[in-house]
Parts: sequence; structure tokens; C-alpha cells
Amino acid sequence: MPRIDPDLAADELTSLSQFLDFHRATLVDKVSGLTTEQLAERAVPSSAITLGGMLKHLALVEDDWFQVKFLGRPEVEPWASAPFDVDPDWDWHSAVDDTPQVLLRLYDAACARSRAAVVEVGGDLATSSAVADRQTGGRFSLRWIMIHMIEETARHNGHVDLIREAIDGSVGE
Repeated sequence: MPRIDPDLAADELTSLSQFLDFHRATLVDKVSGLTTEQLAERAVPSSAITLGGMLKHLALVEDDWFQVKFLGRPEVEPWASAPFDVDPDWDWHSAVDDTPQVLLRLYDAACARSRAAVVEVGGDLATSSAVADRQTGGRFSLRWIMIHMIEETARHNGHVDLIREAIDGSVGE
């Protein structure tokens, strides 16, 4: 997934897609080249946050928002059989058992499904989610979901910056 700066002047769908892909690629760039052990390091005072956990968590978030909530589809593996009832943070905790290649493939596949979901509805940002918000009963627009995913991915990229620097001193955009 190449990291490409978003166009300076583009239509709304293109801008949202490019900014989301920019932040997705930033995450992949930040974790690339690390070992399984490095991805499992806890560089901050947290029982769950690791770079591997971040990859797996964001893969789950992609699938949950675009596949489950937006399109109304059932969860795919590994989420469908994950023991979230026993461990609500399973995505974070179980990542220590996964290799970098497995985690990167999982994230890449989830992002590809998310992009396909946007294409499936013709890129219509006003399209409403199949699943309603638990608090309000309202439906999420594709626009809202994409903006939320930009926020979610960018926020976690800030964590990734700090953890990566603590692991091996790597800094940069």
C-alpha cells in the first residue's frame, strides 16, 4: 500500500478516500520491517497496546464499520469466531501470537474489503448504513463512516509513532 499525499483539490469522495488511504499506508509504513517480537513490545504503560495489536485492532475496525455496520454483512474470520465474550480486547491481546506477515495481510484484506464496500454503493456518500446506531437509532452515512475511519486511523497512528520510536528510535511522518 503506497503512501501518497492526497490531491490538493479533489471531489469529496476522492478526498475522503485519499486521506483514509494515506493514513492506512502510514500505519503500514510505521510497522514495516519489525519482527514478531517488536510488534509484541509494550512500549507504553498499557496491558494491551502493541504495534501488532494496533494492526489487528484497525483491521477489526475496518471490517466492523464497512462490512458489518454499513453493508449489514456477518463478521468474517477471524472476527466471527473470536472469543470477544471472554476477552473484549481479543484483537489487541491475540496479536502477540501473529507474525508481521499475517497481521499485515489481515489489515490489507480488511482495507480492500472497505474500499470494495465504497465501490459497491457507487461511492454515494449519502448511503445509509444497514445497522442503526445503538444510542440514537439513526443510520450512519458512508460520509460519516469514512470521516470516522480517518479519525480512528489517524489517532492510532499517533500512538504508533510513539511506540515505534520507543522500540528502535525510528521517527518521521
